[in-house]
Amino acid sequence: MIKSQITLKQLEAFAFVVDTGTFRAAAMALGTTQPNISSRIAALEGALGVTLLYRDAGSVRLTARGAELLERTRDVLRAGEALLEAAGQQALIEERLRLGVTELVACTWLQPYLRLLRQAYPSLRVELQVDLSDQIEERLREGQLDLALQNGPFAFQATGERVLAQEAYLWVAAPDLAASLAEGRSVARFFDSAVITHARQTTAGRALHTLATQHGYDPSKIVHSSSLSACLPLVREGMGVALLPEALVAEDVESGRLRALAADWTAPPLAFFARFNADRAPRFVEKACDLAASLRPPTVQG
Repeated sequence: MIKSQITLKQLEAFAFVVDTGTFRAAAMALGTTQPNISSRIAALEGALGVTLLYRDAGSVRLTARGAELLERTRDVLRAGEALLEAAGQQALIEERLRLGVTELVACTWLQPYLRLLRQAYPSLRVELQVDLSDQIEERLREGQLDLALQNGPFAFQATGERVLAQEAYLWVAAPDLAASLAEGRSVARFFDSAVITHARQTTAGRALHTLATQHGYDPSKIVHSSSLSACLPLVREGMGVALLPEALVAEDVESGRLRALAADWTAPPLAFFARFNADRAPRFVEKACDLAASLRPPTVQG
Protein backbone atom coordinates (compact mmCIF):
# COMPACT_ATOMS: atom_id res chain seq x y z
CA MET A 1 0.00 0.00 0.00
CA ILE A 2 1.31 3.43 -0.93
CA LYS A 3 -0.88 4.98 1.80
CA SER A 4 -0.33 8.75 1.80
CA GLN A 5 3.24 8.78 0.50
CA ILE A 6 2.01 9.75 -2.99
CA THR A 7 -0.97 12.02 -3.59
CA LEU A 8 -2.98 12.96 -6.65
CA LYS A 9 -1.98 16.59 -6.09
CA GLN A 10 1.67 15.63 -6.41
CA LEU A 11 1.04 13.69 -9.62
CA GLU A 12 -1.08 16.53 -10.97
CA ALA A 13 1.70 19.04 -10.23
CA PHE A 14 4.22 16.85 -12.06
CA ALA A 15 2.04 16.56 -15.17
CA PHE A 16 1.22 20.28 -15.21
CA VAL A 17 4.85 21.36 -14.83
CA VAL A 18 5.75 19.22 -17.83
CA ASP A 19 2.81 20.47 -19.91
CA THR A 20 3.18 24.17 -19.08
CA GLY A 21 6.99 24.22 -19.06
CA THR A 22 7.59 26.04 -15.77
CA PHE A 23 6.71 25.79 -12.09
CA ARG A 24 5.19 29.27 -12.23
CA ALA A 25 2.89 28.42 -15.15
CA ALA A 26 1.82 25.19 -13.46
CA ALA A 27 1.00 27.09 -10.28
CA MET A 28 -1.14 29.56 -12.23
CA ALA A 29 -2.94 26.75 -14.04
CA LEU A 30 -3.67 24.91 -10.78
CA GLY A 31 -4.61 28.02 -8.82
CA THR A 32 -1.83 27.70 -6.25
CA THR A 33 1.64 29.11 -5.57
CA GLN A 34 5.01 28.25 -7.08
CA PRO A 35 6.40 27.13 -3.67
CA ASN A 36 3.45 24.71 -3.34
CA ILE A 37 4.22 23.20 -6.74
CA SER A 38 7.91 22.91 -5.87
CA SER A 39 7.01 21.24 -2.57
CA ARG A 40 4.71 18.71 -4.26
CA ILE A 41 7.31 17.79 -6.86
CA ALA A 42 10.02 17.44 -4.23
CA ALA A 43 7.77 15.22 -2.08
CA LEU A 44 6.91 13.05 -5.11
CA GLU A 45 10.59 12.67 -6.03
CA GLY A 46 11.38 11.79 -2.43
CA ALA A 47 8.65 9.16 -2.25
CA LEU A 48 9.68 7.60 -5.57
CA GLY A 49 13.39 7.91 -4.92
CA VAL A 50 14.07 9.40 -8.36
CA THR A 51 14.76 12.77 -9.92
CA LEU A 52 11.88 13.56 -12.27
CA LEU A 53 12.90 16.99 -13.54
CA TYR A 54 16.04 18.98 -14.26
CA ARG A 55 15.60 22.52 -12.98
CA ASP A 56 17.22 24.99 -15.37
CA ALA A 57 17.06 28.77 -15.25
CA GLY A 58 13.48 29.64 -16.16
CA SER A 59 12.55 26.17 -17.44
CA VAL A 60 12.40 22.47 -16.59
CA ARG A 61 13.31 19.29 -18.47
CA LEU A 62 12.30 15.71 -17.92
CA THR A 63 14.96 13.27 -16.79
CA ALA A 64 15.04 9.87 -18.46
CA ARG A 65 13.25 8.36 -15.47
CA GLY A 66 10.82 11.27 -15.41
CA ALA A 67 9.89 10.60 -19.02
CA GLU A 68 9.29 6.94 -18.19
CA LEU A 69 7.05 7.79 -15.25
CA LEU A 70 5.12 10.63 -16.89
CA GLU A 71 2.73 8.36 -18.80
CA ARG A 72 2.14 6.28 -15.66
CA THR A 73 1.33 9.52 -13.90
CA ARG A 74 -1.21 10.43 -16.56
CA ASP A 75 -2.70 6.95 -16.32
CA VAL A 76 -3.27 7.37 -12.58
CA LEU A 77 -4.87 10.80 -13.02
CA ARG A 78 -7.16 9.52 -15.78
CA ALA A 79 -8.07 6.53 -13.61
CA GLY A 80 -9.09 8.93 -10.86
CA GLU A 81 -11.44 10.69 -13.26
CA ALA A 82 -12.80 7.36 -14.45
CA LEU A 83 -13.55 6.38 -10.85
CA LEU A 84 -15.59 9.55 -10.30
CA GLU A 85 -17.43 9.06 -13.59
CA ALA A 86 -18.26 5.45 -12.74
CA ALA A 87 -19.65 6.62 -9.41
CA GLY A 88 -21.72 9.31 -11.13
CA GLN A 89 -19.77 12.02 -9.33
CA GLN A 90 -18.66 14.24 -12.22
CA ALA A 91 -19.48 17.23 -10.03
CA LEU A 92 -16.32 16.37 -8.05
CA ILE A 93 -14.18 16.95 -11.15
CA GLU A 94 -13.21 20.54 -10.42
CA GLU A 95 -11.00 21.23 -13.38
CA ARG A 96 -10.29 24.03 -15.84
CA LEU A 97 -10.95 23.69 -19.58
CA ARG A 98 -9.00 26.13 -21.73
CA LEU A 99 -11.28 26.33 -24.75
CA GLY A 100 -10.42 28.03 -28.02
CA VAL A 101 -13.16 28.72 -30.59
CA THR A 102 -13.50 30.67 -33.80
CA GLU A 103 -15.87 33.61 -33.93
CA LEU A 104 -18.41 31.67 -36.00
CA VAL A 105 -18.68 29.07 -33.24
CA ALA A 106 -18.96 31.84 -30.63
CA CYS A 107 -21.78 33.53 -32.59
CA THR A 108 -23.79 30.38 -33.33
CA TRP A 109 -23.65 27.16 -31.30
CA LEU A 110 -21.25 27.96 -28.43
CA GLN A 111 -23.98 28.60 -25.84
CA PRO A 112 -25.79 25.27 -26.40
CA TYR A 113 -22.43 23.55 -26.22
CA LEU A 114 -21.52 25.21 -22.92
CA ARG A 115 -24.88 24.21 -21.46
CA LEU A 116 -24.25 20.61 -22.52
CA LEU A 117 -20.79 20.77 -20.99
CA ARG A 118 -22.13 22.11 -17.70
CA GLN A 119 -24.66 19.29 -17.51
CA ALA A 120 -21.86 16.75 -17.89
CA TYR A 121 -19.36 18.50 -15.62
CA PRO A 122 -21.12 20.91 -13.23
CA SER A 123 -17.88 22.05 -11.53
CA LEU A 124 -15.83 22.55 -14.69
CA ARG A 125 -14.40 26.04 -15.18
CA VAL A 126 -14.21 27.14 -18.82
CA GLU A 127 -11.63 29.72 -19.90
CA LEU A 128 -12.68 30.89 -23.35
CA GLN A 129 -10.52 32.32 -26.11
CA VAL A 130 -12.08 33.53 -29.37
CA ASP A 131 -9.76 34.11 -32.32
CA LEU A 132 -8.96 33.24 -35.92
CA SER A 133 -8.44 29.54 -36.55
CA ASP A 134 -4.70 29.78 -37.24
CA GLN A 135 -4.13 31.58 -33.92
CA ILE A 136 -6.16 28.97 -32.06
CA GLU A 137 -4.18 26.21 -33.73
CA GLU A 138 -0.88 27.72 -32.63
CA ARG A 139 -2.03 27.93 -29.00
CA LEU A 140 -3.22 24.34 -29.13
CA ARG A 141 0.13 23.22 -30.53
CA GLU A 142 2.00 25.07 -27.76
CA GLY A 143 -0.20 23.55 -25.05
CA GLN A 144 -1.89 26.84 -24.16
CA LEU A 145 -5.32 25.38 -24.99
CA ASP A 146 -6.91 22.08 -23.99
CA LEU A 147 -9.57 21.95 -26.70
CA ALA A 148 -10.10 23.81 -29.97
CA LEU A 149 -13.35 24.10 -31.92
CA GLN A 150 -12.08 25.39 -35.24
CA ASN A 151 -12.10 25.11 -39.00
CA GLY A 152 -9.33 23.70 -41.17
CA PRO A 153 -7.00 23.50 -42.95
CA PHE A 154 -4.36 22.87 -40.28
CA ALA A 155 -0.59 23.14 -40.16
CA PHE A 156 -0.16 20.32 -37.63
CA GLN A 157 -2.00 17.08 -36.91
CA ALA A 158 -3.57 16.96 -33.47
CA THR A 159 -3.44 13.56 -31.78
CA GLY A 160 -7.11 13.84 -30.84
CA GLU A 161 -9.74 15.00 -33.34
CA ARG A 162 -13.46 14.74 -34.09
CA VAL A 163 -15.07 15.85 -37.36
CA LEU A 164 -17.90 18.35 -36.89
CA ALA A 165 -20.55 19.72 -39.24
CA GLN A 166 -19.46 21.81 -42.20
CA GLU A 167 -20.56 25.44 -42.46
CA ALA A 168 -21.66 26.67 -45.90
CA TYR A 169 -21.28 30.23 -47.20
CA LEU A 170 -24.11 32.38 -48.54
CA TRP A 171 -24.32 35.63 -50.51
CA VAL A 172 -26.65 38.13 -48.85
CA ALA A 173 -27.63 41.79 -49.13
CA ALA A 174 -30.10 44.22 -47.62
CA PRO A 175 -33.47 44.07 -49.47
CA ASP A 176 -33.09 47.46 -51.19
CA LEU A 177 -29.60 46.67 -52.45
CA ALA A 178 -30.67 43.18 -53.52
CA ALA A 179 -33.50 44.66 -55.59
CA SER A 180 -31.09 47.01 -57.39
CA LEU A 181 -28.72 44.27 -58.52
CA ALA A 182 -28.66 43.11 -62.12
CA GLU A 183 -30.59 39.92 -62.83
CA GLY A 184 -28.93 36.54 -63.15
CA ARG A 185 -26.58 34.45 -61.08
CA SER A 186 -23.20 35.91 -62.02
CA VAL A 187 -21.00 36.95 -59.09
CA ALA A 188 -19.72 39.75 -61.34
CA ARG A 189 -22.83 41.82 -60.54
CA PHE A 190 -21.87 41.88 -56.85
CA PHE A 191 -18.67 43.78 -57.67
CA ASP A 192 -20.68 46.83 -58.72
CA SER A 193 -20.82 47.55 -54.98
CA ALA A 194 -18.62 46.71 -52.01
CA VAL A 195 -18.19 43.00 -51.28
CA ILE A 196 -18.04 42.39 -47.53
CA THR A 197 -16.46 39.25 -46.13
CA HIS A 198 -14.19 37.80 -43.44
CA ALA A 199 -10.46 38.46 -43.01
CA ARG A 200 -8.25 38.08 -46.07
CA GLN A 201 -6.21 35.19 -44.60
CA THR A 202 -9.32 33.09 -44.06
CA THR A 203 -10.49 30.39 -46.48
CA ALA A 204 -13.27 32.59 -47.87
CA GLY A 205 -11.04 35.64 -48.12
CA ARG A 206 -8.38 33.81 -50.12
CA ALA A 207 -10.94 32.09 -52.34
CA LEU A 208 -12.68 35.38 -53.13
CA HIS A 209 -9.41 37.07 -54.12
CA THR A 210 -8.52 34.11 -56.33
CA LEU A 211 -11.91 34.39 -58.03
CA ALA A 212 -11.50 38.13 -58.62
CA THR A 213 -8.03 37.62 -60.11
CA GLN A 214 -9.14 34.82 -62.42
CA HIS A 215 -12.22 36.66 -63.74
CA GLY A 216 -10.97 40.23 -63.78
CA TYR A 217 -13.20 41.52 -60.99
CA ASP A 218 -11.98 44.58 -59.09
CA PRO A 219 -10.33 43.23 -55.88
CA SER A 220 -10.38 46.71 -54.34
CA LYS A 221 -14.14 46.28 -53.93
CA ILE A 222 -13.55 43.49 -51.38
CA VAL A 223 -13.95 44.77 -47.82
CA HIS A 224 -12.42 42.49 -45.20
CA SER A 225 -13.21 42.38 -41.51
CA SER A 226 -11.36 40.42 -38.83
CA SER A 227 -14.69 40.21 -37.00
CA LEU A 228 -17.59 38.32 -38.55
CA SER A 229 -20.09 39.96 -36.21
CA ALA A 230 -18.90 43.38 -37.37
CA CYS A 231 -19.87 42.48 -40.95
CA LEU A 232 -23.55 42.10 -40.10
CA PRO A 233 -24.35 45.78 -39.33
CA LEU A 234 -22.59 46.81 -42.55
CA VAL A 235 -24.61 44.52 -44.78
CA ARG A 236 -27.86 45.29 -42.92
CA GLU A 237 -27.29 49.00 -43.64
CA GLY A 238 -26.85 48.28 -47.35
CA MET A 239 -23.14 49.07 -47.38
CA GLY A 240 -22.50 46.18 -49.75
CA VAL A 241 -23.15 42.59 -50.73
CA ALA A 242 -21.72 40.08 -48.26
CA LEU A 243 -20.25 36.59 -48.47
CA LEU A 244 -20.74 35.15 -44.98
CA PRO A 245 -21.33 31.78 -43.30
CA GLU A 246 -24.96 30.76 -43.68
CA ALA A 247 -25.26 29.96 -39.97
CA LEU A 248 -24.31 33.55 -39.12
CA VAL A 249 -26.97 35.18 -41.33
CA ALA A 250 -29.76 32.58 -41.08
CA GLU A 251 -31.88 34.58 -38.61
CA ASP A 252 -31.53 37.78 -40.65
CA VAL A 253 -32.58 35.97 -43.83
CA GLU A 254 -35.52 34.33 -42.09
CA SER A 255 -36.68 37.66 -40.62
CA GLY A 256 -36.30 39.50 -43.95
CA ARG A 257 -33.57 41.86 -42.75
CA LEU A 258 -31.31 40.30 -45.37
CA ARG A 259 -32.03 38.56 -48.65
CA ALA A 260 -30.18 35.47 -49.90
CA LEU A 261 -28.77 35.96 -53.38
CA ALA A 262 -28.48 33.40 -56.18
CA ALA A 263 -24.90 33.05 -57.37
CA ASP A 264 -22.85 30.89 -59.73
CA TRP A 265 -19.99 30.74 -57.21
CA THR A 266 -19.57 30.70 -53.48
CA ALA A 267 -16.68 29.99 -51.14
CA PRO A 268 -16.05 26.35 -50.20
CA PRO A 269 -17.72 25.33 -46.93
CA LEU A 270 -15.74 25.53 -43.72
CA ALA A 271 -14.80 22.11 -42.38
CA PHE A 272 -14.98 22.23 -38.58
CA PHE A 273 -13.23 19.98 -36.08
CA ALA A 274 -12.93 19.52 -32.33
CA ARG A 275 -9.21 19.01 -31.62
CA PHE A 276 -7.08 18.23 -28.58
CA ASN A 277 -3.74 16.71 -27.61
CA ALA A 278 -4.79 13.17 -26.76
CA ASP A 279 -1.34 12.16 -25.53
CA ARG A 280 -1.58 14.46 -22.52
CA ALA A 281 -5.23 15.43 -22.15
CA PRO A 282 -7.27 14.42 -19.09
CA ARG A 283 -10.39 12.34 -19.67
CA PHE A 284 -12.73 15.33 -19.32
CA VAL A 285 -11.08 17.03 -22.32
CA GLU A 286 -11.77 14.01 -24.52
CA LYS A 287 -15.34 13.89 -23.19
CA ALA A 288 -15.74 17.60 -23.98
CA CYS A 289 -14.54 16.85 -27.51
CA ASP A 290 -17.09 14.06 -27.83
CA LEU A 291 -19.87 16.39 -26.64
CA ALA A 292 -19.03 18.85 -29.43
CA ALA A 293 -19.25 16.00 -31.94
CA SER A 294 -22.62 14.91 -30.55
CA LEU A 295 -23.97 18.45 -30.86
CA ARG A 296 -22.53 19.14 -34.33
CA PRO A 297 -22.32 15.73 -36.08
CA PRO A 298 -20.81 15.78 -39.57
CA THR A 299 -23.21 16.07 -42.48
CA VAL A 300 -23.82 12.71 -44.10
CA GLN A 301 -23.10 12.89 -47.79
CA GLY A 302 -25.75 11.13 -49.81
